Amino acid sequence: MLRTIASPDKQFVRRIIKHYLKYDRENPFIFISALLAFLGITAGVMVLMIAMGIMNGTQEEFTKKLFVMNYPLTILPVEEDAVNDELIATLQKKFPHLKFSPYYTTQVITKNEGSVQGSLLYGVDYEKESRINSIFKKAKGESKSKFRVVVGEGLSFEMNAPKGEKVTLYFSEQQAIGFGTMPLQKRFIVDGVFKSGLKAYDKAIMYTTLEAFEKLLKRKDGFYDGLHIYTDNPMEDIKKIKKILPQNTVIEGWWQQNGNFFSAMEMEKKALFLVLLLIILVASLNIISSLLMTVMSRRSEIALMRTLGATKTEIRSIFFRLGLIIGAAGIIAGTLLGSLGIWILTTFDIISIPEDVYGTSRLPVDLTMNDFGLIILGTSIIILLSSLYPAKKASETDPLTVLRNE
Repeated sequence: MLRTIASPDKQFVRRIIKHYLKYDRENPFIFISALLAFLGITAGVMVLMIAMGIMNGTQEEFTKKLFVMNYPLTILPVEEDAVNDELIATLQKKFPHLKFSPYYTTQVITKNEGSVQGSLLYGVDYEKESRINSIFKKAKGESKSKFRVVVGEGLSFEMNAPKGEKVTLYFSEQQAIGFGTMPLQKRFIVDGVFKSGLKAYDKAIMYTTLEAFEKLLKRKDGFYDGLHIYTDNPMEDIKKIKKILPQNTVIEGWWQQNGNFFSAMEMEKKALFLVLLLIILVASLNIISSLLMTVMSRRSEIALMRTLGATKTEIRSIFFRLGLIIGAAGIIAGTLLGSLGIWILTTFDIISIPEDVYGTSRLPVDLTMNDFGLIILGTSIIILLSSLYPAKKASETDPLTVLRNE
């Protein structure tokens, strides 16, 4: 029965789509091409989810380590004696929710049993430092000596200096010996050993008391080399603190101190996303070829449908939806497999990585909703564009020309 040309018949479109999705024995390559497109999109979405999850998890793991060891915010003096107790008191009054730890710092050479290692020595108030540095808090011991140090696990191992052992520190300052001078040196007891998860920090950083700096290096009480600040919202608080800081000081956030590192990681993440998106792009070519082969093999059927009253819109809708169905099925299957892969990687210790390089022995995987949304959006756009041309080609089929040739 002839149909009048009106709005697209949804039931008719669905029936034809269902028919075209079935396996065609006369044209098996069409089904195989569609299957390859489905598998390609599935694999692309799955790989993208897992890869982006690993990249994001690794970045978060480094962020946690660097956040602790670099401190959320640091105030540094531009002029001598700019960071002092008066400034700290002002900041504590204005920002009672913040935690402060003033420090001295200098470079030293650590020596023990013939081993020598250059290190960065911080002089801190043990109680104040413990409030803002959980790694230091766990490591510090009970010694009451002012000449005590808390060292990293890497440095402790290389110096063969476990807790309770003594190490010699050589300073750049000179001391008079007879008619000459030699570098200032002092024996310190190892009061604790910390493990930050980052080997470079564990080998290079040491902590001692403020009193040790004041005694050995003649630092003035109440005037510091800098001020570490702990806050849960450093990016917001840095703006507020800047407004009241004197001209002879500057403030830095932990992300600024490691800006190049995180910029490189972000660039790698974007590059990986674009490269893996090519898998889906290649799969979309199979959608195009599958739909075009369907159009070519069904030319007589399309022509017959046109002569029986099917509109160009309905023909276009049939083939456009065919592409969307293949693509959507691939997205759903890829999402399920990707989620399963992420669950397996986070639940079972299948892949182990060197802890001294990455800061953790387990593979960190954490796919954010933003990354997942970008994956689905990028895949959907590719599938939509891939379905447009074959649908347009099918709707332009001339029934008179086809039937004449038939």
